[in-house]
Amino acid sequence: MKKTILGVLITLLVSCNNNETENISPENTNMEETNITAGKEAFCGSDILRKKHLAEDPAAMQRMLHIESQTANYIEQKKMGKVLPDGSVEIPVIFNVLYTKASNNVSDARINSQIDVLNKAFASTHSDISKIPAEFQPVNAGDTKIKFRLAGINRKSTKTSRWAPDDKMKKASTGGMDSTDPNQYLNIWVVDYMPYQTGYVLGYATFPEDAGLWNDGVVMMDDYVGEGGPDATHNQGRVTVHEVGHYLNLRHIWGDANCGDDLVGDTPQQITKHSGVPTYPRYETCGGVSRSVMFMNYMDYSDETTLFMFTQQQNSRMQATVSASGPRAGLRVL
Repeated sequence: MKKTILGVLITLLVSCNNNETENISPENTNMEETNITAGKEAFCGSDILRKKHLAEDPAAMQRMLHIESQTANYIEQKKMGKVLPDGSVEIPVIFNVLYTKASNNVSDARINSQIDVLNKAFASTHSDISKIPAEFQPVNAGDTKIKFRLAGINRKSTKTSRWAPDDKMKKASTGGMDSTDPNQYLNIWVVDYMPYQTGYVLGYATFPEDAGLWNDGVVMMDDYVGEGGPDATHNQGRVTVHEVGHYLNLRHIWGDANCGDDLVGDTPQQITKHSGVPTYPRYETCGGVSRSVMFMNYMDYSDETTLFMFTQQQNSRMQATVSASGPRAGLRVL
């Protein structure tokens, strides 16, 4: 129906152009204004001139049609509840908790605190916002307009306490739990322990190229979910913020290589990941250029007390991911 109306509109714009635009030139310029306007209907000239412009410039017509398509799509998304009144996208989150004992059956309170941490991190409303150095304040993402809402908690008792980062926790047939519609929900699996090589994995995420697949989502060790976990260096829920950043198409800030590229223009290039609590300013040299590095970015490895910012261009990547035409557009459903 809407496409038909739009087609008729285009036809009218073109076919009626000659008749309507022939009369827009001023005439009788020497007449008194009262005589010129007397008994005549008043119009806004914008639409008349636009019709002429669109008829004479095919490129402008295409731009108009593209804008109208985008606008119609946005309005439809808003009607369906996919965009909040303030323009934010609210992502519904499902937690799938696999536990072997009461101590790693993460409580509702910790899970709710994780949602709170995510919302504060993505809106830049946490108390650490004042710690962002002055040189990085201009590129701070501020409110990313990405919000999170707890949509459900699934729990399953299991005898498996060691999980490799191989997605087996994501399928009931391999002892885990099946996801809840990964097209429309961010699934977060919570497990006991994930040993890997000589260490262990705190958490991991799928990137947007896996959007909607059975294994799409984030996996977290229970110690690092929400606030109040047992690890004093990582008990503020920001490891999950880091993993959700990956889920929304952010790379590690060092580009996973020596002086690598994270595809973000406003994060200074750095040699490699950081750990512990680095001292600001910290200068590192890549390509012969010494730079003050952004070790406080959520996509670094520093202790959680040191992680407290995304950048504007990181936000652009995330916004592209959850946009109406992005790979995670389905998450816009409330």
